[in-house]
Amino acid sequence: MEFSKLGRTDIQVSRVCLGTMTWGNQNSEAEGHEQMDYAVAQGVNFFDTAELYAVPTSAETQGKTEEIVGTWFKKSGKRQDIVLATKIAGPGLPWIRDGRPIDRAGVFDAVEGSLKRLQTDYIDLYQLHWPNRDHYHFGRNWNFAPNARMADKDRDNMLEILEALDEVVQQGKVRHVGVSDDTAWGVMHYLKLAEDKGLPRMASIQNEYSLLCRLFEPDLSEIAMKEDIGLLAWSPLATGMLSGKYLGDKDSWPEGARWTLSNRNQNHRNNPIAHKATAAYIEVAKKHGLDPCQMAIAFTLAMPFVTSSIIGATNMDQLKSNIAAKDLKLSKDVLADIDTVRREYPMPF
Repeated sequence: MEFSKLGRTDIQVSRVCLGTMTWGNQNSEAEGHEQMDYAVAQGVNFFDTAELYAVPTSAETQGKTEEIVGTWFKKSGKRQDIVLATKIAGPGLPWIRDGRPIDRAGVFDAVEGSLKRLQTDYIDLYQLHWPNRDHYHFGRNWNFAPNARMADKDRDNMLEILEALDEVVQQGKVRHVGVSDDTAWGVMHYLKLAEDKGLPRMASIQNEYSLLCRLFEPDLSEIAMKEDIGLLAWSPLATGMLSGKYLGDKDSWPEGARWTLSNRNQNHRNNPIAHKATAAYIEVAKKHGLDPCQMAIAFTLAMPFVTSSIIGATNMDQLKSNIAAKDLKLSKDVLADIDTVRREYPMPF
């Protein structure tokens, strides 16, 4: 396993991060424990979770994933071996703090809840799952219209959040902080606040990034490299699309797959252009004798701005294959063919 430095911290994280969001819904506690056991045996030292998981998210499953990670820590005694990342939910989910935006009180409440469920007294990387302000993630990029009149309010809120994060860092409950599903303006403003006010510096950006979703380029990729705030790439398989399992009609989708359980948040991905792009990338993999999923994960790991790629799985065969992608180095010919497909389908969703 190769490792990367997490931002400007002294923490080394595995290039493959174990995503956990299916545990507590698509996966049982025992299956989650089995995945953690296997991942650690393969050299993975980085787990990513969130207070809103499991996914598909609901009031009934909220917090279940952190609880499963917590019971594994208690059973295995390996808390000290793991770089643990979790997240505070942004606004909009009525069963989490009544859907309110992140604020000072919300930070304290969320941290305490996560610590209890995770059965630990500290979190290595605490992330803001999505901003309070408008943003272009989760399929909103086609209609994103920043509101200049909200700039002062946004700045004040971001300062309040960062000051609250500073308090939990000073208390020893959080070691480092990061953003998720944020924009270039948001990332740079948090970095400026940290520098000007002597507050915690964001160590990472966790945004969606895959062959099908390259919104991180070019501006955020430049920030990631020049400001030492690398990308934690979520959904390198584009919620499983790049496996090809959703290429057929809905009746052919695998039983128990995420889209089969709930396609509520996939409408922006489930479109003819995205499916054509998926088929084209799968043909590239076939041409070069590669597994499409491993090729997709290896692509993210080949990018110099990526600190770690967050992989997930609902069964052990998927997990073993996805982790093994760490050993795949894509040739110039493969990358050239990928570039050709990208130019034909530059922004599939």
